[in-house]
Amino acid sequence: MWPVVWTAMRTYAPYVTFPVAFVVGAVGYHLEWFIRGSPPPRQEERGVLELREERKLEELTGRDSTQVTSLKDRLEFTPRAALNRNRSEKSQE
Repeated sequence: MWPVVWTAMRTYAPYVTFPVAFVVGAVGYHLEWFIRGSPPPRQEERGVLELREERKLEELTGRDSTQVTSLKDRLEFTPRAALNRNRSEKSQE
């Protein structure tokens, strides 16, 4: 008789263990919140994009928006080799 029981348990183990694990997990989850108490209400956290936009606006408030850097000043951030490749020596000075 025992070999038949063990064969049946081995065959139907997934169908038995999932509901048992589900019930044990649900009971444990609710028991833990019952013991701990309900969590304190969370304040809404602002997203990364909202924080970035707010920081950018704060940076712009003290700055005059009519004074911008010229494109010639921005060329210092690009590699010189790419810009001077097709220029003659006289125009580089």
